[in-house]
Order: sequence, then C-alpha cells, then structure tokens
Amino acid sequence: MIEIKHLQKSFGARQVLRDVNLKIEDGKVTTILGGSGTGKSTLIKCMIHLMDATGGQILLNGRDITRVTDPMRLAVIRRHFGYLFQEGALFDSMTVGDNVAFGLRYLTEIPVEKYPEVIKEKLAMVGLEPDVAKLNPSELSGGMRKRVSLARVLAISPKCILYDEPTTGLDPIMSDIISDLILEMKHKLGITSVVITHDMRSAFKISDYLAFLYDGRIMLYGTPDDFRKTDNPYVRQFVDGSSQGPIKMRLRD
Repeated sequence: MIEIKHLQKSFGARQVLRDVNLKIEDGKVTTILGGSGTGKSTLIKCMIHLMDATGGQILLNGRDITRVTDPMRLAVIRRHFGYLFQEGALFDSMTVGDNVAFGLRYLTEIPVEKYPEVIKEKLAMVGLEPDVAKLNPSELSGGMRKRVSLARVLAISPKCILYDEPTTGLDPIMSDIISDLILEMKHKLGITSVVITHDMRSAFKISDYLAFLYDGRIMLYGTPDDFRKTDNPYVRQFVDGSSQGPIKMRLRD
C-alpha cells in the first residue's frame, strides 16, 4: 500500500531522517521501533503529509505524494489515513459523541441524521457502551480516552491507521486491550496499520513486520521472529531493554 524510498527530513542543520526505505504491506501491521528522538513520529507525519519531506518519495498505491501541494488533492490523500495521536487529542470542549463525529463533517458524505448511528457503532467496535457518547473527555480514564480516539479514527473508514505510541501511559491490562483492538481492526476490517511503540510486548503481539529506525535509517526490517533471533547489537540492545550496548543514552538533569 505504501512504499517509502530514500526519505529524508531535516530541521535546519539537524537531519532526522537520512535515507529511509520501507514498504508497508496492505492489510498488515507494521511496527516502527527506535529510541526516543530517532524520528519515528516524524516519519509517520511525513507519511500523512502533516510534514513535508526534505527529499525522497512516499508512494501511496504507486503514486508519489511528497510533492502534492494542492489542498483538494491533499484532502483526498488524507482520507486514506486515520491518525491516532499519542495523547488521544480529544477536544475537551466537545462530548465524546461529538468527538467521534468530528471527522464525518469534513471527510465523509454521511448525512448528519446518520451520525448517532455511526457514533454508537464505532463506540461498540472499541468496547464502549452508547451512554459514553454523552460524557466529556475529562470524565474518561486514560484507556477510555484512547478507545474513543480510535472510534473517532474508525468513523471515517480509513484504509490505513497510524498509531503514535498507542499504549503509552496505560497499565499492562489496558495496554493489552489496545493491542487486541489493533489486531481486531486488521482481522475484521482489513485495515493496514503502522504503529510506533516502545512497548516490546505489544510490538511482538500485534506485528506482522517490524522496522528498527536508527541514525535516520531502517537498520533492520523483518518479522517478530527475525527480531527475536537477531544478532545485530543495536537491535538486540533495544529488544532486551539493556543499558549495556552500542546505543549510549546521555542522561540530562
């Protein structure tokens, strides 16, 4: 579905993505791993054109989208994607129902009278009761906020969902529930998923493929079994969660 070729992204003199090459397989879950500040979020923001790439190509169904600037064409491209932000990014001034329906107004042709039906359906898909629609985001737990955010993404029927740290800040049980939801979206709806995470337990559970981003490049791409068996010292250190290895983290006050 998506092919990334020699992608580069710089912020002034700082080059975050140097030469990223990656294929995102249709209907599969691809997880991008890497340390903090290695450019994982930058990569998926370039994929959805929230950021402009400095160089290289991003091919969506064979078409390069990196040079598209026309707002109407960008809108068409973005309809392929749903983006689950790390903190959920719910609008606190709206009810849960209005949050779920937000994208329907701008990205679909669904009539307004159908919104309550869509809200109920998408909340049910993420395991939430219809009454939750009346609540405000401030009344929800962290796990419920993540699920409402996913329901909002699902409301626009995207072909691909980009998840930015979907289990961050959640307890192990809720993290597992979110992992199960990602798998459910793949099996029931055939949705292509790109996941950024530091949660290795979740990554091994949900992923068809994993990619390890280091020094602005994909250092290793393969199946979960490839990652479990790798002797690459950089990847091995990350998978094991060890402070001993070639990756040196600088401690700051």
